[in-house]
Amino acid sequence: MGISTNPMQHQLISNPLVWYLIVGSLFFGMLLFLELGYRWGKAHLASDPDGARVGLGGIEAAVYSLFGLLIAFSFSGAASRFDLRRTMITDEANAIGTAYLRLDYLPESSRPVAKDLFRKYLSGRLEAYRLLPDIAAAEARLAEVDKLQSQIWETVIANCDNKTTPACSIQLPPAVNSMFDIANSRLFLTQMHPPFIIFIMLILLGMVCAFMAGFAMAEGKTRKSAYALLFPLIIAFTVYIILDLEYPRIGFIQVSDLALERALQAMK
Repeated sequence: MGISTNPMQHQLISNPLVWYLIVGSLFFGMLLFLELGYRWGKAHLASDPDGARVGLGGIEAAVYSLFGLLIAFSFSGAASRFDLRRTMITDEANAIGTAYLRLDYLPESSRPVAKDLFRKYLSGRLEAYRLLPDIAAAEARLAEVDKLQSQIWETVIANCDNKTTPACSIQLPPAVNSMFDIANSRLFLTQMHPPFIIFIMLILLGMVCAFMAGFAMAEGKTRKSAYALLFPLIIAFTVYIILDLEYPRIGFIQVSDLALERALQAMK
């Protein structure tokens, strides 16, 4: 499934109101199309009792299969990215911890400044992610963190001399560079989501499947209202979970920054 890194899409769908619009449109749309399909089926059965459903089995199977695959791939992709985000938090904590320990290679006079910059850097990154889903505030905080990155790098380069501190030159700059690379990769990963058209397809296909289900239910002598309510409810809840996995800083499912918090505590 395609992945989008469009910042405008990320900002749009990061709004919880958009979630409710998507899930609500799907649920109530499916209810409406179930009713339409049921009435349409009753009308066809009344006019053509023997041939109303002739040849529909193959079409229904194809549409239901497509809808099922779309949900399955969306759910699988969201779950995979959720796990990757959790893994990258741990990787970032390890990279920061390693670089912080290697600050001991610096001359003793410059260590306090460098360590203080590291603490401010990590505190800033934690605060930025806590500000989500307020994207504007988070981006403003990350812009401040970017300045700290530059200060950290300048401090490291200025105090690592190949002649007087060869171990510092060999060990510290690569560790700091790795720390910055993981931070950038993690930021990029937060913007990796399926294109918005995928969610529109889920809504449209859900309505088509609901119409077909309503049409099929018209064959019964009594109306199965519980099933008619349960079907859109399950689908809408599944799509909500997909959204929650895709944007784990907004809903009930959350990624934990515990590894970074512990790394910060170890610096104090």
